[in-house]
Amino acid sequence: MRALSGITVLEFASYVSGPYAGMMLADLGAEVIKIEPPDGGDPFRGWGAADYSATFGSVNRNKKSVVLDLKSPDGLEAARALAADADVLIENFRAGAMDRLGLGYGALKPHNPRLIYASITGFGPSGPYADRAGYDTVGQAMSGLLSVLTDLSNPQPMGISLSDHLTGMMAAYGILGALMARERTGRGQRVETSLLSATVAFLGENAARFFETGKRPSRATRTHSAQVYAFLDARGKSFIVHLSSPAKFWRGLTRVVGRPEWQEDARFATKRDRQQNYDMLHGLLADVFRMKERDHWLALLQEQDVPSAPIYTLDEVFEDPQVKHLGLKREVPHPKLGQVSLVGGGVSLSETPTEIVTVAPDYGQHTEEILRRIGRTKGGSK
Repeated sequence: MRALSGITVLEFASYVSGPYAGMMLADLGAEVIKIEPPDGGDPFRGWGAADYSATFGSVNRNKKSVVLDLKSPDGLEAARALAADADVLIENFRAGAMDRLGLGYGALKPHNPRLIYASITGFGPSGPYADRAGYDTVGQAMSGLLSVLTDLSNPQPMGISLSDHLTGMMAAYGILGALMARERTGRGQRVETSLLSATVAFLGENAARFFETGKRPSRATRTHSAQVYAFLDARGKSFIVHLSSPAKFWRGLTRVVGRPEWQEDARFATKRDRQQNYDMLHGLLADVFRMKERDHWLALLQEQDVPSAPIYTLDEVFEDPQVKHLGLKREVPHPKLGQVSLVGGGVSLSETPTEIVTVAPDYGQHTEEILRRIGRTKGGSK
């Protein structure tokens, strides 16, 4: 038994946000049927080798692929028939696109009042930006997230699609809430999120501080307030120290660097003093830490119970003994390649575990299987 066994999800989505939401539900045991167009399907399929796109595979495992031409009457009828029996529908088209196809929530609800209909857009279903194209870095930029991740005097985009993944998680969260509500009411509902709303919501801590003080945060704001530091060692390897609030961490740090007298130094004696003199303290610590190698310092920091860690590159992450112990790298059988490597889910359920059963499906792999359920053939015709 898995948490979402018996739940059927239709996914009309591509790239990251919608497919990531669908993948999270699939990991929990839902049957996720990915509806793809007859022009090659999700564009992420082309972001890799011919036999397997790792980019596509990272957000489409545990799913089934069905090819339908939503521009044809047969394809649309097949989509409506599938939706009539589905529990959840996920779509991440531009606002209004599904309505124009006749597949909007208003059109499908009368035929399936229990349907949970999740729409993911760039900026929401209405408003002055509703028709704009929404992509990950646009969401990061307009939400304010990028402003606290980069140096605004020399801005750099991020190396991960943060807004896309956050929005996918927010959509999955809304869907799970709607499924629980349906248990009580027997009725489905519409779930809406967007790159902008999901990413702004993620910034709640920074926003609350801004509302309180009127001061806009920057990348340095939290590093100063939480006493977070990053250093280079003698070989140029990087690591971090996170002092947070407990005074014992500060005292332990002074012992590690051989400067216990700093505990009484007026510049650093209290947390507020260290916040106000952050740059000075960082410089003094950096001079010490560059004298020896990272492993030396991290061992001493751990002895003193000071929160610290290496800044790993991904090759180092999956060699770490704790990461190996948690089994975060999974080897999954692949029909052509033997096996592929994927990252497991970030949550464990003791009674209804998450599971990676299959790799991402081949394009259209399950079309005939799924269409037979509604008495149709390949292409959607009867």
